[in-house]
Amino acid sequence: MLEIKNLHARVGDKEILKGLNLTIQTGEVHAIMGPNGCGKSTLASVIAGHPAYTVTEGEILFKGQNLLKMKPDERANSGVFLAFQYPVELPGVGMAQFLKAALNAKRKFLGQQPMDAVQFMKYMNLRAKALDITSEMLKRSVNVGFSGGEKKRLETFQMAMLEPDFCVLDEMDSGLDVDALKLVGKAVSVMREVHRSFMIITHHDDLLQYVQPDRVSVMREGRVLITGSAELVKEIEAKGYDKF
Repeated sequence: MLEIKNLHARVGDKEILKGLNLTIQTGEVHAIMGPNGCGKSTLASVIAGHPAYTVTEGEILFKGQNLLKMKPDERANSGVFLAFQYPVELPGVGMAQFLKAALNAKRKFLGQQPMDAVQFMKYMNLRAKALDITSEMLKRSVNVGFSGGEKKRLETFQMAMLEPDFCVLDEMDSGLDVDALKLVGKAVSVMREVHRSFMIITHHDDLLQYVQPDRVSVMREGRVLITGSAELVKEIEAKGYDKF
């Protein structure tokens, strides 16, 4: 699904990713762990195509295609989704209208017919029910007036609506209580399919208790130091990152 080779990336003059290598298989849930400042969120932003980050060396292959040659909207429409650590508020932009525009933009990119209002509402309500999203939440502006937990739930709802092939969750567990963590974990479980992969970025195991990753990679100073089974999570919690 995703193969990263010798990736170097910087912000301004500061190099953050320093020769990162990573492979995520199709259908895999892969956790990326590491201390604050090791480059985890930078990796997510580079994959999504954030313009603040400059790739100076290396490549990212997504389903065999060079992701770095695609614009951010092309990456999204091709199946890459980034759930933000700090979701942006969009005053005046209704959630339902926003999702309908995003979904139909993807359908147009893929050569499919757009959904009309009736089709879209049926499609949206089915996914809202599965993820405990209320009709009142869908009537409001995107992320405006929502708690941190509600914003994270709406990020996972957008993910369910767009049905991406590769889902990046950037520290979605940050600031969430147990109930909100369970809902985010439920969203991943609902969407877990043999053709869909997840990259879950975190620095502790709170969310991973509800997700059960297939593999875990540990980052330090802009590189992946080790990749292993989910047993690595227990080792990190017991001994910390200094072991690596």
